Amino acid sequence: MNLPPVIGITTYARDEHNELKLPIEYVEAVRRAGGLPLLIPPGECNINHLLDQLAGLILAGGGDIDPTRYQGSTHAEIYMVDHERDELEISLAQAVIEKPLPTLAICRGIQIINTACGGSLYPHLPDDIGEQIHHRRPPRNPIPHDVVVAHDSKLATILGTTQLSPMSWHHQAIDRVASNLRVVAHAPDGVVEACEMKEHPWLVGVQWHPELTAANEQSQQRLFDELVKQAYKAQPHGEDNNAIKR
Repeated sequence: MNLPPVIGITTYARDEHNELKLPIEYVEAVRRAGGLPLLIPPGECNINHLLDQLAGLILAGGGDIDPTRYQGSTHAEIYMVDHERDELEISLAQAVIEKPLPTLAICRGIQIINTACGGSLYPHLPDDIGEQIHHRRPPRNPIPHDVVVAHDSKLATILGTTQLSPMSWHHQAIDRVASNLRVVAHAPDGVVEACEMKEHPWLVGVQWHPELTAANEQSQQRLFDELVKQAYKAQPHGEDNNAIKR
């Protein structure tokens, strides 16, 4: 029996009400693609045991990474830093590179991948790049802007286009690109909008938020469809892959 591949999705850090949250759009996009979502909250866990339960991974968006993780400087606009979440997601990123597990990194997620691989971030784009392009609507709301994708990239094949205007929702971005990443998309102001890992079967990171429009925009849903497709191909068949391994 072929069961749906389990797709892990990292969640936001616990909030002031001691609750863990994740926008439902991530879950719905994975379900539409035929995957089985499994939420991964911040906190200590056995990374190898966790990855044994997964066929694919989404590193979700959210607050900022502690700048000490990439030898960066602090900034007044840095928000929602959570050391538990940083530790878990950086450990996950390093592990899926080695495993390797089909992985989609979204917004904060692409920054986690770059940080885990030795890259750095711009702490606040308006100060570092300027405001030719708005990457979020003040104070902290999504806004669309143009993105150009390299024609010879996995991403272009997945999206079915090299020009799009996805929903952007960030104030930081990749500065120094990690050596094992290939930049495959830019905004008009030069900001890195997507990367692929060079020596990995399928690790794609986007700086925008495909989950926000995936329900109505086929090109964005295709990212989740392809993740689940790759996860299905990578998982062992002929056994109950969804059964918790002990």
